[in-house]
Amino acid sequence: MLQRGSNGVRAPRRSRTGRWTALAAAAGLALTGCASGEGDARPEIVVAIVSNPQMQDAISLQEDFAEKHPDIDVRFVSLPENEARAKITASVATGGGEFDVVMISNYETPMWAENGWLTNLQDYADTTEGYDPDDFVPTIREALSYEGDLYSVPFYGESSFLAYRTDLFEEAGLEMPETPTWEQVRGFAEQLHDPDAGFSGICLRGLAGWGEIMAPLSTVMNTYGGRWFDADWNAELDSPEVEAAVTDYVELVRSYGQPGAATSGYGDCLTRYAQGDAAMWYDATAMVSAIEDPASSTVVGRTGYVQAPVQETESAGWLYSWSLAIPATSDQKDAAWDFVSWMTDKDYMRLVGEEIGWERVPPGSRMSTYEIPEYAEVSSAYSEPTLQAMASAAQETSMTERVPYPGLQFVGIPEFQDLGTRVAQQISAAVAGQKSVPEALEQAQQYAETVGESYQSGEGR
Repeated sequence: MLQRGSNGVRAPRRSRTGRWTALAAAAGLALTGCASGEGDARPEIVVAIVSNPQMQDAISLQEDFAEKHPDIDVRFVSLPENEARAKITASVATGGGEFDVVMISNYETPMWAENGWLTNLQDYADTTEGYDPDDFVPTIREALSYEGDLYSVPFYGESSFLAYRTDLFEEAGLEMPETPTWEQVRGFAEQLHDPDAGFSGICLRGLAGWGEIMAPLSTVMNTYGGRWFDADWNAELDSPEVEAAVTDYVELVRSYGQPGAATSGYGDCLTRYAQGDAAMWYDATAMVSAIEDPASSTVVGRTGYVQAPVQETESAGWLYSWSLAIPATSDQKDAAWDFVSWMTDKDYMRLVGEEIGWERVPPGSRMSTYEIPEYAEVSSAYSEPTLQAMASAAQETSMTERVPYPGLQFVGIPEFQDLGTRVAQQISAAVAGQKSVPEALEQAQQYAETVGESYQSGEGR
């Protein structure tokens, strides 16, 4: 049986925070900007966020926040995903105090809460009129909690699924199953791939990064029967199951994927698919906000959504949430919560729909979002697959073997930021054709063995 916890299992207890601090120090990142003190007449809060489309929408809607909170100034630090992760981790882990609000995920939240680095948001959420924390998607709420209390709140939530061009499948006489296998996906990609026309059969992340290529690839490893570590923390990245999963992924994207796949991440695949340059795309369910937006997509209304491809398991999606938290070091916690609650409230969903477009509403955070008539209409093709994927995102149905760590597309330990990145660099090199998959996994196994040994000896607990 898997060890239960805030996002599916219980992580090993850690008596030290030094590992996070060491990882942050190793990043060697200079951070600038700080918030005003509590004694200032007009507080300024500094908000560090990832520069994804939905977050840029929030920045564009700041006039609404300013009207409701004219006494609070907001300054944004908006960065690409990999850079944002590194800077936020460096600041929070070292107690730098540069940020009053940080965008993190269900990977960091329970561990950072245990370390005392985050403000407990449960009382704020319970006492803010109309905020209704019970409205959060249940699996996401659980994943963002520590010892029953919320330590971050979801801006959007996601699992993963497969998007495909319904018009092209119909023209080719192909029928997509509700839950396809990876073998079927490869067959579809082969039939629809047309490199001479600049069209790829599928788009998959190949960019190095624990939150880039390793996110989808880890779910493929899971459904093939692989895992990062066995129940005793023995590294298993050189197992036959992992090698089969990685080989199939690498060969699929090299044979039928987008050009330059080794430098292609979420943003690039989003652009390619939305511009009609790919027949399929396996990635985050949050993709729908851009794919179904007429302002940025040429394939609106021509995409179907089905569950993550499987091999040996019932399901294979991940569970993830970009969420907002308040570092314990912030001197502006009340003002920070005013901003956090504004950006994650039910009213914000309506604001996005009315001001930008209903297809741009952040998905997967609140159940009530799916009850808004205007959103229900535009999301009819993907609302049910999204909620189904999020509800079924559990180790019990997405893995074949017991593991000692929480997470589906990540390993819920502090060392994973570094380990996942190192392994991702090896796999990305295989995607680029710079080394073979066995060579990449041989080096990856060595990285994982070092981490596993620290948990076997008790140093990682």
